[in-house]
Amino acid sequence: MNRILILDCGSQFTQLIARRVREASVYCEIHPATKGLDLAFVRSFDPKGIILSGGPNSVFEDGAPTVDPHILELGVPVLGICYGMQLIAHLSGGKATPATAREYGRAEVSVKENKGLFAGFEPEARVIVWASHGDRIDSPPPGFRVTATSANAPVAGMQHNAKPVSGVLFHPEVAHTPRGGEILHNFLFDICGCTPDWTPGHFIDQEIGRIRALVGAEGRAICGLSGGVDSAVAAALVHRAIGNRLTCVFVDHGLLRRGEREQVEHTFRAHLGMDLRVVDATHRFLKELKDVADPEEKRRRIGHTFIDVFEDAASHVEGSVGFLVQGTLYPDVIESTSPKGGPSATIKTHHNVGGLRPNLPWKLIEPLRELFKDEVRQVGRELGLPDEIVGRHPFPGPGLAIRILGAVSEDRLNLLRRVDAIYLEEIRAAGLYDHGRRDGRRPHVRQRRRAAGGDEPRRHDGGLVPVPPRRPGPDFEPHH
Repeated sequence: MNRILILDCGSQFTQLIARRVREASVYCEIHPATKGLDLAFVRSFDPKGIILSGGPNSVFEDGAPTVDPHILELGVPVLGICYGMQLIAHLSGGKATPATAREYGRAEVSVKENKGLFAGFEPEARVIVWASHGDRIDSPPPGFRVTATSANAPVAGMQHNAKPVSGVLFHPEVAHTPRGGEILHNFLFDICGCTPDWTPGHFIDQEIGRIRALVGAEGRAICGLSGGVDSAVAAALVHRAIGNRLTCVFVDHGLLRRGEREQVEHTFRAHLGMDLRVVDATHRFLKELKDVADPEEKRRRIGHTFIDVFEDAASHVEGSVGFLVQGTLYPDVIESTSPKGGPSATIKTHHNVGGLRPNLPWKLIEPLRELFKDEVRQVGRELGLPDEIVGRHPFPGPGLAIRILGAVSEDRLNLLRRVDAIYLEEIRAAGLYDHGRRDGRRPHVRQRRRAAGGDEPRRHDGGLVPVPPRRPGPDFEPHH
């Protein structure tokens, strides 16, 4: 199987790079830039190509992300994006300097050669790209030639004369670079020689074999079924691997959406045909969350209590349960990484990752750990799950507790359930529920029903207050 290694230099777009590569049916993994200092790791990964991401630093700063210069000598194709290109120049004897004017937002790039990354482009084509940089390279480093320029960047693209090492000073992975997909495809297929062999069917076959080998012929597993896409697909995949040796437990922690428990009981028993046990632990969870306002502490307490409830439920399952199935996704793993593991800051601790106790009584099975959400949906469809399951909107595992700012109370939970139900009703009525954006963000919806005072509800200081509806505007792009 083809493998692309993405070294994260701190960009908030790094996951998007990975998604674009996966969308091309090529497998890739994100690792912190520090892994690029370990040539043994890079060689053992055996990548068909390496991508150096963007980042917020300047390459000439102390402590800026870097990689071993010998990466450029391995014969493996390397693509530097934004900061990644500046890093290649820096490691190759070139110089990046602060620009007199930042280039941020849409920019026009002039293509100087229609080959390599720009194969298929018209000669001297002028294309729109998304730029985000405050430094520039005035001239290419020794051995490189200029492949693209812009008004503020004499070197907006470059290519080594003899090695498969290239870079662009803009972001081909974002939608605001209309022909960015062509650039990435040129790198993956023409330069790296990848074949599109990362498919849902391939993943399912590979994962079923891995699960069977892990669990063995007699082992039993228990799965926490939340009603969401991730746990449903994880359960279906493990069920296909080990059959009725999987028992699913649905924990009603009192933090669910309106009618969710009833929907889960009906849907999963009807469609999945699994052994489903429902545990009502509302009082236990609310007691643990009493007067807790910090979201990280909420996640930790919910994660620990969840495992306690699981231990009790597992004790009533026939046979010896040795494995716990979780719907951990690839973004869960990436976003839970400590800053010491790479330049990107921890976004949040996921209850599936950082909230677990170190002394779990089971071994973990995380069959979706390498997948993004859109890939999970594709796998779910391949497994034959109905659209009412695979098409559900994302919902946090810790439930409404995380969507309440401040302490959790039954009154606030009931109010948020009402708000959430109205929101879902409105987007369904508008025909927008199944038309989420490609990047997973929910669409802005102008309300048809207005609350008292003519405004929509919004959380504030732990509760909900009326504020004017948000005006739609251009997408926010982080700057780096």
